[in-house]
Amino acid sequence: MASSSNYDGILLGMGNPLLDISAVVDDEFLTKYDIKLNNAILAEEKHLPMYDEMSSKFNVEYIAGGATQNSIKVAQWMLQTPGVTSYMGSIGKDKYGEAMKKDATAAGVNVHYYEDESAPTGTCGVCVVGGERSLIANLSAANCYKVDHLKQPENWALVEKAKFYYIAGFFLTVSPESIQLVSEHAAANNKVFTMNLSAPFICEFFKDVQEKFLPYMDFVFGNETEARTFSKVHGWETEDVEQIAIKISQLPKATGTYKRTTVITQGADPVVVAEDGKVKKYPVIPLPKEKLVDTNGAGDAFVGGFMSQLVKLT
Repeated sequence: MASSSNYDGILLGMGNPLLDISAVVDDEFLTKYDIKLNNAILAEEKHLPMYDEMSSKFNVEYIAGGATQNSIKVAQWMLQTPGVTSYMGSIGKDKYGEAMKKDATAAGVNVHYYEDESAPTGTCGVCVVGGERSLIANLSAANCYKVDHLKQPENWALVEKAKFYYIAGFFLTVSPESIQLVSEHAAANNKVFTMNLSAPFICEFFKDVQEKFLPYMDFVFGNETEARTFSKVHGWETEDVEQIAIKISQLPKATGTYKRTTVITQGADPVVVAEDGKVKKYPVIPLPKEKLVDTNGAGDAFVGGFMSQLVKLT
């Protein structure tokens, strides 16, 4: 790796910083709140009592999370040089927000949060049964990110400095204006812009805004469920993950600087990588069942590891 100064702020993430409230729950709890495993949704009215119930009924852990922030922290850990990564998102002015700032800074990430005066820091219920997780996000302050924060000179400087960008699809629901500024900057300056399909509901209900930014995506990440949902909403009539990955990689691009690469994970099954109309599969080293804690953040960690190595190729 070249000298650390070359890597200063090379990778920038933007997303929804959330405090994970994680617990091993039971099937009864899943049924009560209409929760499906291996899914991610936004909290509705009916879900709001679940956070307190989790705390009182189960053994709860509080973990600084949010998809993009997880990936950035893992990339930062892999690269081992403080300040090679930066992150922006919105938190509340409260103890959870302070804890998040402390956690990310201790991890070596250069965080520039927008601090919302009125909403509390967002939370995400992580319900675990049999090692599988389901995510129910109550965005709160995370939903209040404003493009004006990005435009402030000290924050836009992070965009200027970075050569790689990663934004989870979840941020499409919050600040498409911010994504537009960053993706256009990347395209104009031959930088690498990457996003994640993130969840079936993003592919279904935020299809238009997702499509708007697809031309800018040099790498598209996702898992097999998200890929199949993407295929369904685009009328492709195939469930074959390899075919879907190829089709995503061949969608139009804003610039010809880079070809698009699609990277689809499939749990313990091989990772599917599509570029140039061809697919390569990379087997996953199996983990003994007894070593698996849970699948929360697995996809985020995968992206973090991937991005850390992509950065090293520069």
